[in-house]
Amino acid sequence: MKNQTLAIIAYITLIGWIYSYVQYKSSPDRSRLVRYHLNQALGIFIFTVILWTAIKVISVIVPSIGSILAVAGLLPLVLMTFGAAAASRDILSPVPGVGKLFENRFGFLN
Repeated sequence: MKNQTLAIIAYITLIGWIYSYVQYKSSPDRSRLVRYHLNQALGIFIFTVILWTAIKVISVIVPSIGSILAVAGLLPLVLMTFGAAAASRDILSPVPGVGKLFENRFGFLN
């Protein structure tokens, strides 16, 4: 499968990330593009769990702002869209906001 396609699939759910990871690890020539976007996508998935947990806790404590914070729950979808768009153009740029936090963070991808 083409490296660009694997990089895009990494952003499509956790199952897509696992598929891209397995294909990346089994490939004799490991693409820098796929590794970078696997790194970014995993970072977004971790950020999503933290964000949704924080929203849930705050919604339980202050129910009146729960519906407002629910809109913030769409942020990971926007970040994944930015990441997939960058992957489709063969660009190694971090997703806005949280992308820099996860650059070269996950050593098992090397």
